[in-house]
Amino acid sequence: MKRFGFILILGLLFVATIHAAQVGLIKINGPIGPATANYITRALEVAADQNDECLIIQLDTPGGLLQSTKEIVENFYSSAIPTVVYVSPSGASAASAGTFVTMAADIATMAPFTRIGAAHPVGMNGEGETNGVIWTKIENDSASSIRNIAE
Repeated sequence: MKRFGFILILGLLFVATIHAAQVGLIKINGPIGPATANYITRALEVAADQNDECLIIQLDTPGGLLQSTKEIVENFYSSAIPTVVYVSPSGASAASAGTFVTMAADIATMAPFTRIGAAHPVGMNGEGETNGVIWTKIENDSASSIRNIAE
């Protein structure tokens, strides 16, 4: 019985020396645009400088701009630390650009009753409505990008 007690104490001492991991956390609640891309870039830099184990991005977005989304995805891939996208809270969505961002993360997770998808480019201020060839190219480029992210 004394031996079991010694092993138990030794195990507890070992557990006591393990430190809890520090992680970064930011929240994105709204459309993805240049400010969002800059915010995520800066958060990745700060989390890496602080030696965080990862950066968790709590996400609820209806989508956003393709260029900003591209910047975020590129920053995820070049990040010194892993990225986690958590679509939350319940009822939140990672629609359109949010789909790209979520899929590009090292880990993607979703709260119950959240949704992801509808990743088709949408024109703003008449974009794509006057030149079908350009719009088709944008659609093809977006489809290629999401396939590469998925792979």
